[in-house]
Amino acid sequence: MSFDTRPGSRGARQPGGRLLHWFNRFNARRIRRRGGGKFRGGDALVLRTIGRKSGTERATPVAWFADADGNRLIVASAAGAAGNPAWYYNLAANPDRVRIEVAGEAIEVRAEQLHGAERAEAWERITAAAPGFAKYQQQTDRELPVIRLLEWR
Repeated sequence: MSFDTRPGSRGARQPGGRLLHWFNRFNARRIRRRGGGKFRGGDALVLRTIGRKSGTERATPVAWFADADGNRLIVASAAGAAGNPAWYYNLAANPDRVRIEVAGEAIEVRAEQLHGAERAEAWERITAAAPGFAKYQQQTDRELPVIRLLEWR
């Protein structure tokens, strides 16, 4: 599946800056220390991507939701901003070079963006568990990408 969500023309302010950087580091440490936790209405994991330009490993705490197949789903919401979060582009550039840290384990995963009926079904599951994501969708004209993380077996 392709990573093809273009930025929108309207949305909330793009999260960023020193405060967000500090907040993400703090939450990533907390998730690692506790072996998980909650984040934005879902269970939390630390998403480890490879920077598409820098080649540097990046760590971002995100909420995840269970897929019908037992995989994990994440949403590239950027809090309803017009643009996608940087980690979305890192996944697009390197979908086979992704790790997650969850429940005290580091797990190699492959990322794929969901489309069509598959995305719609996953979106229903996500917004039922965390209605805040539906609010983010209302703030922007881009369709918030839903990403499935498949464990390498």
